[in-house]
Amino acid sequence: MQQDKGISAAVGSCGAGAVLRVKVVPGASRSKVVGMLGDRLKLAVAAPPEAGKANKAVCKLVAGALGIPARDVAVSAGASRPQKTLVVSGLAPDMVIKRLGSLVEG
Repeated sequence: MQQDKGISAAVGSCGAGAVLRVKVVPGASRSKVVGMLGDRLKLAVAAPPEAGKANKAVCKLVAGALGIPARDVAVSAGASRPQKTLVVSGLAPDMVIKRLGSLVEG
């Protein structure tokens, strides 16, 4: 898989917000934005993949990286899979790309 497509490959538009495609690795030693993996943003979260804990951690991690409240990030698809689609409310796709871009560069 190509690993240097850039964050724009993982971001799309959705109504009054953005869609973010991610690949999640639960149970990691710490939560962090890893980088791009193909056309998805790879995230590692310390929470285990049980009872929605990893999904909640993913939303919190992405919200923190974007500087928005966690309530504005939700899992819209893939709740029980590593490949998830997140909806970011109230933030345009270009702003998501701008804010996450510095985290995945180099």
